[in-house]
Amino acid sequence: MKTVAAIDLGATSGRVILGSVGHGEVKLRTVARFPNTPVRLRDGLHWDVLSLYSAAMNGLGAASREEPELIGAAVDAWAVDYALLLGDRLIGNPYHYRDDRTELGVRAVHALIGPAELYRRNGLQHLPFNTVFQLAASAASEALEVADGFLLIPDLVGWWATGTKVAERTNASTTGLVLAGGNEWDAELLSRLGLRYDLLPPIVEPGTDLGVVSPVMREEFGIRHAFPFTTVGSHDTASAVVGVPSSGDETAYISCGTWSLVGTELPSPVLTEEARLAGFTNEGGVDGRIRFLKNVMGLWLLSESVRAWAKVGEREDLEHLLKQAADAPADVPVFDANDPRLLPPGDMPSRIEALITEQGVRPPATIGEFVRSVLQSLANAYADAVRDIERLTGRTIRTVHLVGGGAQNELLCQLTADACGLPVVAGPVEATAVGNLLVQARTHGLLTGDLDALRSVVAFSFPLRAYAPRTRADPKG
Repeated sequence: MKTVAAIDLGATSGRVILGSVGHGEVKLRTVARFPNTPVRLRDGLHWDVLSLYSAAMNGLGAASREEPELIGAAVDAWAVDYALLLGDRLIGNPYHYRDDRTELGVRAVHALIGPAELYRRNGLQHLPFNTVFQLAASAASEALEVADGFLLIPDLVGWWATGTKVAERTNASTTGLVLAGGNEWDAELLSRLGLRYDLLPPIVEPGTDLGVVSPVMREEFGIRHAFPFTTVGSHDTASAVVGVPSSGDETAYISCGTWSLVGTELPSPVLTEEARLAGFTNEGGVDGRIRFLKNVMGLWLLSESVRAWAKVGEREDLEHLLKQAADAPADVPVFDANDPRLLPPGDMPSRIEALITEQGVRPPATIGEFVRSVLQSLANAYADAVRDIERLTGRTIRTVHLVGGGAQNELLCQLTADACGLPVVAGPVEATAVGNLLVQARTHGLLTGDLDALRSVVAFSFPLRAYAPRTRADPKG
């Protein structure tokens, strides 16, 4: 068995995971975990990308010492956010997608190209933080005027490690600046919006060789030998979808973490007005697939609630919260988990209580009921999205695969099965890292075949748990 390393950067934490691949199997070893904590400054909310890079590369150094014959590494991360460069210099820490400046960009873009036409071009669900809106919000800034380079977050890490500037296609597809299903920047759209084409690096496919880790980086982070960085599905959801242990027209997936992405895989984008109004996006997948999916707020609702409680001295252990939720009555009030008021950081419990009160319903009386309300509302949103997938694609979904951190949440998995009226198969938990590692393994010749072949390795390598629906639940709770 030979070993590759995945640097997996999520919106709240990062990790470096080794994957040993051989005999149709992948075995994981987690070498490093570290927080990803945004910082609010006078001009807005930013990522501490320097600390994140240092933690990731220190983890890679530890991985190289643990596995002296490590043969490669690759990075995946969250989408849409970017760094501006002047030569080899970073121009400030990148903005966080939850920064509230993005509404200015939405108005600026829609004044030049309407939402329906924009959807027909890029196929993206309207989210105010899509890169196209972020760039429009910054168009008059000094930073954008002086910059001569632009890199999405995983590509920034790859460039710092190797010196090669690219935009990996699956992540570039989330910017709103690439034609739906395409692999080139939309020059006409950029021109209409007054955005600079010359800032953007070339788009490359998953499996592209970026070169070896530079001698300077090897010395700085204690990396024992030279090995190549390659691209994978560098949008973390693209890698997570590779790690879904099933494929086919009758399967939907939920990649459940800070965000939940509910979708299916298609050979070509769906650019209908019905798809736009239903809030579905068409993003690039590995091997030219289309990830037809909807963004749901996800476990952000719970993690931000826990953070709000901690601020007032009520520190809650997640395991204990989930036990209280399991013991709470089933008939808790529910709310729209996709309400845009839940997007920014802040006092999430008060916002959720306000949404419930607006319906003329009494909010949860206990913390256990509150957590169950969050989980039930998420499960209802997942079920709505699955039904929309069937309606918009003409497919019949018979199984839902739930991967990512949410796969450990037994109550959420069961509530999702109940709300969908379909069996839910949970796992693997580290689907994003698994997808990253498998695409690397194929690039280095350790595995062969298409995505179905890679997914058979996932199904063989990891324990999965099935949840049968107890009832075909009313989607309104």
